[in-house]
Amino acid sequence: MWAYHEVFYQIYPIGFCGAPLHNDGKTVSRIRRLDSWSAYLQDLGIGSILLNPIFESDSHGYDTRDFKKVDCRLGTNEDFKFVCESLHSHHVKIMLDGVFNHVGRGFWAFRDVQEKKQASSYKDWFHINFDGDSGYQDCFWYEGWEGHFELVRLNLQNPAVVDYLLECARFWIKEFDIDGLRLDVAYSLEHNFMRKLRSFCENVKPGFALIGEVLFGDYNLIVNEEMLHSCTNYECYKGIFSSFNSMNMFEIAYSLNRQYGPEDWCLYRGKHLMSFVDNHDVTRIASILFNKAHLPLAYGILFGMPGIPCIYYGSEWGAEGVKAPDNDYALRPAFDEPHPNELTDFIRTLIAIRRKSDALCSGGYRNVVITNQQLIFERRTENEKIFVAVNASESQYTACSKELRGNYTELLINKEGTLSGSLDMPPYSVQFLLNL
Repeated sequence: MWAYHEVFYQIYPIGFCGAPLHNDGKTVSRIRRLDSWSAYLQDLGIGSILLNPIFESDSHGYDTRDFKKVDCRLGTNEDFKFVCESLHSHHVKIMLDGVFNHVGRGFWAFRDVQEKKQASSYKDWFHINFDGDSGYQDCFWYEGWEGHFELVRLNLQNPAVVDYLLECARFWIKEFDIDGLRLDVAYSLEHNFMRKLRSFCENVKPGFALIGEVLFGDYNLIVNEEMLHSCTNYECYKGIFSSFNSMNMFEIAYSLNRQYGPEDWCLYRGKHLMSFVDNHDVTRIASILFNKAHLPLAYGILFGMPGIPCIYYGSEWGAEGVKAPDNDYALRPAFDEPHPNELTDFIRTLIAIRRKSDALCSGGYRNVVITNQQLIFERRTENEKIFVAVNASESQYTACSKELRGNYTELLINKEGTLSGSLDMPPYSVQFLLNL
């Protein structure tokens, strides 16, 4: 699976392109702004872009009106085809947000039910009770996703709904040549639907990647040979920033070992979960860390740990954004152009190191040294061993372990040395030591 060896770059297009918050019905070719970022993404070393919803919707994109039409606020289908061709020409694959659990109240099939009520051919596409009423006075009750009645839940046990969604996936592959889907609220989706989607997409385009949004629970339930290739690793997302803010590296070390460690009981060995330090739904890492000196260290862990790293647009140069109690607007800004800096250069180096490393892409995980403020872990395959060492302290620290022996190359600065049972860790430092 190609996704296991790539780094993803996530963009929320409606915000990124500066589109109106609510659909104004005006067609403006804003999506072409992505074309001007293609060369930047290639230079950064990005292997795939992950685009949040781009199809016609009522407002934020997750309230879909039409799965086969690019949102008019972003442009036309032809505009997006142009963008896809540009990204592919710069060796950047494309993953779209598949919102299959629910639609907006403006979705064409739901509008038909609003008009025709029980006479509608689409009434069984949703979870509807004609003996009740909705808060919108539709003269029928329907199930909204997690109590959000602007998001109308689809009935994924209805074969007609499943066939329609599969046909939409085929359309996106054939029209735009996309390479994968991120499944919104995958924890809410019918398991049989995900099985059918996996088989269907693989037949249409071999190697097609499916990555699910999962906030909690056992990831093995949906990440397996029959369903999804990967899902979002929220446990380690929390563990990364929390470990730095509480100066307790035991937290992230525990989570990583629990998921990927060498013991038989570890949960996800051999799997490739999508790892991240922020995204379109959470406060940006530069805003949530108490100590800005920990920012490059957080990315050091992200690129050193098992999983598929995903960068949220703008965070690679330290853009800030705080999640509000009632909206996510501050998390989803428009940038006229990239603003690379030293942090961007550091991340570019991390991406290049990971791209060439079998151990970082596919190796096992083992904790070597853990203190409150320092962490050294090993990534290893039969052919390669790398120590990732992080010092969150403002002071130098010397770590001691019988494991720290042998010749090495420090990959971040291309410096060779020898370990004799200890490692000097400068203040606020990250080291990637390739054991020779």
